[in-house]
Amino acid sequence: MAHQWRGVIREYFDRLDVDSNTTIITLGEGGTPLVAAPALAKLVGADEVYLKVEGMNPTGSFKDRGMTMAVSKAVTQGAKAVICASTGNTSASAAAYAAAAGIQSVVLVPEGKIALGKLAQAVAHKAQILQVQGNFDDCLDLARDLSDNYAVHLVNSVNPDRIEGQKTGAFEVFEFLDRAPDIHVLPVGNAGNYSAYFKGYKEDIQAGRIKHLPQMWGYQADGSAPFVYGTPVKNPDTIATAIRIGNPASYDLALVACEESQGRFGAVKDPDILWMHRFLSQEVGVFVEPSSATGAAGLLQASRTGDNLAGKTIVVTVTGNGLKDAAWALKDENGDEIKPQVVSKQADEVAERLGLA
Repeated sequence: MAHQWRGVIREYFDRLDVDSNTTIITLGEGGTPLVAAPALAKLVGADEVYLKVEGMNPTGSFKDRGMTMAVSKAVTQGAKAVICASTGNTSASAAAYAAAAGIQSVVLVPEGKIALGKLAQAVAHKAQILQVQGNFDDCLDLARDLSDNYAVHLVNSVNPDRIEGQKTGAFEVFEFLDRAPDIHVLPVGNAGNYSAYFKGYKEDIQAGRIKHLPQMWGYQADGSAPFVYGTPVKNPDTIATAIRIGNPASYDLALVACEESQGRFGAVKDPDILWMHRFLSQEVGVFVEPSSATGAAGLLQASRTGDNLAGKTIVVTVTGNGLKDAAWALKDENGDEIKPQVVSKQADEVAERLGLA
């Protein structure tokens, strides 16, 4: 009989900060596929490239891995409400898990510049949504202030329970490959996921499951790249809404992860992110939101600027489903709206249009 996936807490119970008293809130998160991407491997000159497709999680992004832990711990501690600052994916995840737990969720979003598909999920899960007159960093500061002084539990990635849950992605990579990749590439916003994968790999090293740490490569959008610039970005600007963060909450953790893994941070421009967004859809068959294409865009940039990736096994985490921000898929490379061609009902005419005649 096939094994029914039970969510990351039950699957990795002995490797997480939980015990028999923990109330487990799960939507079946985790267990996402590692998809071979030979077209991307050929493009960058690598031996093997795999996409860790986190858009297959219940709310369509990697956030669910951490949210099952954060909300489970919140409920176990008696919380009646959770709060988060969000550019979209966190709000969707927090609202869904709070709904499953039967508690209230409060979402603080920056005013404007939020993909409606993401906000719609929070609305659907009955979150109380407040638009803050400021950017993401202002929202996070406010969420921290409220959780410090009022009866509400913060579930952003500054909460270590989030990192604890998200580290399970690294466990799954090892279980699929039976080894660690040479390089693991991720898009970076708050840097929680970058730090979490490193934590997972490091625990695998300590347990003797793998023999080396993969180099952790993190890529940001050029208009929102504090790791590259070495200083917070006051007014981050990029089409990649999920990583439009100028002052990452996990900044120090990520710096340690980068140094210990002999990794790197880099930045890519918005047009390159959108180009890779289309490439992954059209040549690999994986539809991601633009932000999620940032890591793969960085990998291509590295190969074009001198990195020799021959013989390397590379994993690229693509963090969110393309339906989160579908509007970009409806535009061509010039930014013009794509419209279906109009044809008659005659088969011979349609065949001719398709080049079949």
